Amino acid sequence: MTDDAIEPPELTTDRILTIDDDHFTTDSVALVTGAGSGIGRATAVALAQNGLTVAATDIDAEGLAGTSEKAAELDVPGEIVEIEGDLTDDEDVRRIVDEAAEEGAVRYAANIAGLQHISPLPEFPMEKYDLMHDVMLRAPFLVSKLVMPHIRDTDDGVGAIGNMCSIHGHTATQDKAGYITSKFGLRGLTQSIAAEGDGTLRAFTISTGYVKTPLVTDQIPDTAEERGISEQEVVEDVMLGESQVKEMMEPVDVANLFTLGFSQHGRHLDGGDLTWDGGHLTTYE
Repeated sequence: MTDDAIEPPELTTDRILTIDDDHFTTDSVALVTGAGSGIGRATAVALAQNGLTVAATDIDAEGLAGTSEKAAELDVPGEIVEIEGDLTDDEDVRRIVDEAAEEGAVRYAANIAGLQHISPLPEFPMEKYDLMHDVMLRAPFLVSKLVMPHIRDTDDGVGAIGNMCSIHGHTATQDKAGYITSKFGLRGLTQSIAAEGDGTLRAFTISTGYVKTPLVTDQIPDTAEERGISEQEVVEDVMLGESQVKEMMEPVDVANLFTLGFSQHGRHLDGGDLTWDGGHLTTYE
């Protein structure tokens, strides 16, 4: 197994989807959770590259600084505003949204923050389950609850909430019950937002297979130990075994889907899911 198989290349502007959209200006704010690394960082930078003001939040202040550094390195036309905060603290979440609203009209939210724990369900630690639920389902619920009035208060009520789901929000595998439970719930939340959004305030999920992020690479040794197989077998047989496309996605590939979903080209994407999984869910051998 080579490093290239699991480590993403450097993020460069030529990999970022750029869309001409009247709402993609620094007057519009996109709140991005989990913005200190991985998909969250790539999404924050991609949205700033599209001219938006990005309220980038994470519990990891050092990670947020790295996101700002990457945006500065790429000389993005938008802005990155760092907001350190804890998504498991309701008052912190309220502060995060309030601070985002100080930067302009909040039109978009990308709920991306996530974590993983590998364990059979009978042995699954409830404190791990509670933490995963709080970060990946309860926090997106509260963020959405707080952001929706801001979107409605814009001059035309146009905006969207994008939620980072997974193929594990559609199908289950062993030893990931906490993650799977949250991701299935996230799809229900997304459809509920769409049902109340009147068509101009939209919601969508993005469901990918395995992406080259720390969340994925960090679980490879645990999965290998749980299943009694090698780390290379985890990547080739477990992660990519059911996929027709035999390579992991990169964080920027997912960031581009958030950009598309938020843009005018996504105006009929409401309550639905962008399933970018290399054929994992739709084919079998």
